[in-house]
Amino acid sequence: MKISYYPGCTLKNNAKNFEDSTLCSLKRLEVEAEELDRWNCCGTVFSLATDDLIHHVAPIRNLIRVKETNTNKVMTLCAMCFNTLKRANERVKSDPESLDKINKFMYREEVEYEGDVKILHLLELLRDEIKFENIAKKVVKPLKNLRIANYYGCLLVRPKEIGLDDIENPTVLENLITTLGADAIDFPYKTECCASYQTVDKPENVADRTYHILTSAQSQGAELVSVSCPLCAFNLDHRQKETVKKYPEFKNIPVLYFTQIMALALGCPEKDLRFDLHYINPKPVLREKGLL
Repeated sequence: MKISYYPGCTLKNNAKNFEDSTLCSLKRLEVEAEELDRWNCCGTVFSLATDDLIHHVAPIRNLIRVKETNTNKVMTLCAMCFNTLKRANERVKSDPESLDKINKFMYREEVEYEGDVKILHLLELLRDEIKFENIAKKVVKPLKNLRIANYYGCLLVRPKEIGLDDIENPTVLENLITTLGADAIDFPYKTECCASYQTVDKPENVADRTYHILTSAQSQGAELVSVSCPLCAFNLDHRQKETVKKYPEFKNIPVLYFTQIMALALGCPEKDLRFDLHYINPKPVLREKGLL
């Protein structure tokens, strides 16, 4: 299987652990991810203003890049990129006037976009096209007795018409983690916001959210937390430093991308897991379970 792949900006720098573990996992699943040529930043967030059309040019230009590959489907990993691309796509599909204006913004040599590209998150590819039962057959290192809380955050499931699972009680990550042999731990904060970009000017707000989210996961017995968004990963992992200062009783817990967990179960080498990019080292927990 081949799939066009939009990486987005963060996966090329601070989230290389997300990209490297994904590409290794897909190879083990016999999927070839073909990175788009000349992709650009998606714009990071979807503009909610009805008259702010210019902010939709960037995501739609990426969908034109997809069309240039003679395909009509693209996969992305980052929850923010997924949300931005898909919502921009839905806007122009439902508003021909906006689509026409955006096409006129583009370079003359580019094909006109017609709203016909399907945006898939990697989790949708795994669940709906590869199928979890087929992933189970490729597991070489079952994650037995490893208790993982799966954190969705905002953008995988909101708004309802964009989300890839139930908005209140998503289960796709739990089903994947169970497929890999681990114990999926449910906890009530799995779709709560991590405080997002307040990490820039109000890190104390992020420390509050990190404390409540991770403490909730630990109270249910979690030993690791999985994420699917680079900003969530930063806030829940690296902001644990600020969290301990504000809440001295807080206990650190490793935070991994779900793709790192999958890559581990599929037998990918440690160089593709990139644990060196984490603030809280996950190796002690994994060694204790006999997984490293």
